[in-house]
Amino acid sequence: MMEMVLHKEIPLSKEMCRYCGITVFVILTIVGAFIRIPLPFTPVPVTLQTFFVLLSGAVLGGMRGAGSQGMYMLLGLAGIPLFTGTGSGLAYVCGPTGGYLTGFIAASVCTGRLMNNSKQSFVSALGVFIVADMLLFLCGLVWLKVLYGYSFTGLVSVGLLPFIPGEIVKITAAVVLYEKIKTRAKEIFA
Repeated sequence: MMEMVLHKEIPLSKEMCRYCGITVFVILTIVGAFIRIPLPFTPVPVTLQTFFVLLSGAVLGGMRGAGSQGMYMLLGLAGIPLFTGTGSGLAYVCGPTGGYLTGFIAASVCTGRLMNNSKQSFVSALGVFIVADMLLFLCGLVWLKVLYGYSFTGLVSVGLLPFIPGEIVKITAAVVLYEKIKTRAKEIFA
């Protein structure tokens, strides 16, 4: 069945497919926010969002991927309860996860731009996803430092180390999925 979908002709214009792609990644990022594991020793939960953030940049390209993440942010800022834990609004974005949310946009742009300039192999895609994820976490760590004034050790132990095992799994799964759909994604979104 999946083969039929991947090889079927696109009935709509490419432009319409691009808008649909952006919308799909907004929805997937929202779904990823609700798949979460709260950790008692950090104000930031583990979510599935980074999986979709990185894929959005790789599949849609940097600007459209960033558009999907920007739209996610705007909807949340407008008061729609779609952030982790049904949060919304400016107060939520100014909270502990605000830097990570901003990092979604940066990571999506980074993924898309680097994918355009990389070899099209599993290893290069893995490297791109890791670099983009590091950028996302850097944004989160900087904001946690501003917000709470953690020491470097405290910052790393609260904002980075607890997430590494999950990020390894999510990045690997995202690259595997991307490798399966990249040819078709390029036909539609390039």
